[in-house]
Amino acid sequence: MRLALYRKYRPRRFEDLVGQEATVEILQNAARLDRIAHAYLFYGARGTGKTTAARLVAKVANCETRQTNVAFKKTGEPCNNCRPCKEIDAGQALDLVEIDAASNRGIDEIRNIRESVNLAPTSYPYKTFVIDEVHMLTRDAFNALLKTLEEPPSHVIFILATTEYEKLPPTIVSRTQKFHFKRLPLQKIIQKISAIAVAEKIDAEPQALEFIAAAGEGSFRDAESLLDQLSASGDKLSVDLIERNLGRIGYAKVTSFAELILSGNLQTSLAHLSDIYDNGYNLVQFNKELIHYLRKVLALKFDPSLAATFQNELTSEELKALKKHAAIIDEKRHIALLKSLIRAYGEMRYSPFAIVPLEIAIVENLF
Repeated sequence: MRLALYRKYRPRRFEDLVGQEATVEILQNAARLDRIAHAYLFYGARGTGKTTAARLVAKVANCETRQTNVAFKKTGEPCNNCRPCKEIDAGQALDLVEIDAASNRGIDEIRNIRESVNLAPTSYPYKTFVIDEVHMLTRDAFNALLKTLEEPPSHVIFILATTEYEKLPPTIVSRTQKFHFKRLPLQKIIQKISAIAVAEKIDAEPQALEFIAAAGEGSFRDAESLLDQLSASGDKLSVDLIERNLGRIGYAKVTSFAELILSGNLQTSLAHLSDIYDNGYNLVQFNKELIHYLRKVLALKFDPSLAATFQNELTSEELKALKKHAAIIDEKRHIALLKSLIRAYGEMRYSPFAIVPLEIAIVENLF
């Protein structure tokens, strides 16, 4: 079976973990100084590298080259050539135990971990337990984990990963070293999937790759999976092809529609919206994109210095359009419009007539 792109191009060294520079620096220094902790908590948005980083910690803790080569140890990286590194990369390491707490969330599973903790590693210096989506554990399971997490045997490393940090009990959080994994800048995602497209000989328009990166919403994994899915079409990847396959609207259509409503052109706005609806696009997603765009326009209107921040999220053409619309937006009028669109978004998600709340929001503010 063909290996998925997000697995094939998963980072194999800390320095390949793009967008998490502060976390990478601390973990590398911990490896250099032999100060790898007994418990970590990695939290943040999906697809930002939490599970990958957990595997890298397991590799660097058990890397044979790092243990025997003083010069290499100073890099703070796994060698990727020794037996433990290769086995962990291949998913064959007996001393790396990965648990999905979403489906193994009860006290019995945690009791099994507690029993396993007391057993010596099979063939590595350290046994590593990675508990993904740890916020899904039950209260009793958390209580069962507490003592083991606080004072594990010297040969054990715990790594907890979650997308919902606020759901974790403070007693669990306080027993770990905490690392926040940030949403990834659009430009970083574009660079990576562009490199993958070249390596995989995927014929794609630059605008299509930008669209795929934006659709990933800050997640490398989502963008890579989407590139994998669309490349199977056999056609050259274009914005039109992506829109047809996903039912999503590209950034260009969002900005053109925003210009119509910011200019107060009610009749053309409604005709444009009807055309989008007739072509079967996802109007809920379209409204979400429109809300995010108008939010950026308003923010730029009040604080022009935000253009430097938006450079990481937008292409040069998109930033140019944003500045143009910031110059014509009417703060009071369009803040009311934005509130109406947010209300319409909540109604659209559960309505069998998704276009109606959106049309009403536009008519209310442009009529």
